[in-house]
Amino acid sequence: MKPSVLVTGGAGYIGSHACKALDAAGYTPVAYDSLVFGHRWAVQWGPLVVGDLADTALIRKTIRDHNIGACIHFAAFTYVGESVTDPRKYFRNNVVNTLGLMDSLVEAGVKRMVFSSTCATYGDPEYMPLDETHRQHPVNPYGESKLMVERMLHWYGRAYGLGWTALRYFNASGADPEGRIGEEHDPETHLIPLVLQTALGERSHIGIFGTDYPTADGTAVRDYIHVDDLADAHVLALRHLERGGESQAFNLGTGTGHSVRAVIEAAERVTGQTVPVQLAPRREGDPAVLVAEPKRAREVLGWQPKHTDLDGIVATAWNWHQLMAEFRRLPFGKAVA
Repeated sequence: MKPSVLVTGGAGYIGSHACKALDAAGYTPVAYDSLVFGHRWAVQWGPLVVGDLADTALIRKTIRDHNIGACIHFAAFTYVGESVTDPRKYFRNNVVNTLGLMDSLVEAGVKRMVFSSTCATYGDPEYMPLDETHRQHPVNPYGESKLMVERMLHWYGRAYGLGWTALRYFNASGADPEGRIGEEHDPETHLIPLVLQTALGERSHIGIFGTDYPTADGTAVRDYIHVDDLADAHVLALRHLERGGESQAFNLGTGTGHSVRAVIEAAERVTGQTVPVQLAPRREGDPAVLVAEPKRAREVLGWQPKHTDLDGIVATAWNWHQLMAEFRRLPFGKAVA
């Protein structure tokens, strides 16, 4: 019998790709999702339990019914701007509800948890590339909420023996190369899908916020990591804990940065379309460069990103967004998507 893993947020973008990777690695992923932002169609590699993260009674029942042996925790609100205007929403869901999840795991004797964290816990970078020893000083409630959970994990590990890993993502991107699942957010805030939606004619232009950064072309630079590589890292993090590995945090990025203009140019090469742009001032709080130092994940987990070519990453996303655009044109497509 395959071991079962509870995947909160398993109907979401990264969570569904993690379910795919878990299934391929010999696990049964049990997706637990409210479907507020997740999609029923994204759950293809195991059962789906529809429930809110605040419903600890249902979480405990799910753990019992499916004989859960570990948890990968994605479920969270992730819009940085919204977290600034409505911080209590983020602290209640991302922190308080995660505390209830952790209590449910500890009470059920589940000793392994992989946590979806973020490079936003670092705040304004003091050097590049960012390694895990960089001080953590978030500049928004979203990053603060994730850092609070990392701190809770540390103390739960010491007090209750909960083994954990915190995976600090940089910019998740791309889609399943076979076109089965991909990124579908409403509202969409990520650069690559916004650029591709512009190439599809679904948007009039793409905004470039800031052209005077101290970078090669004046636009902000980010580390784009393919979602399949992120998913693989979660499986490796789980196996690390199964081997009795030390609880710790890991950066997940390629170690290479690409500017906003470089992403737009890659999209134009992949799609064959011209992408109209509109220049705008910098957004407050956007650093010039955010690039990971992924050495620890490579050395401890044996993780190595397979998708390192920007055009290749964009191409997987382009295939997916073309499929979704065709689907949305169907009479019922927009409602289902």
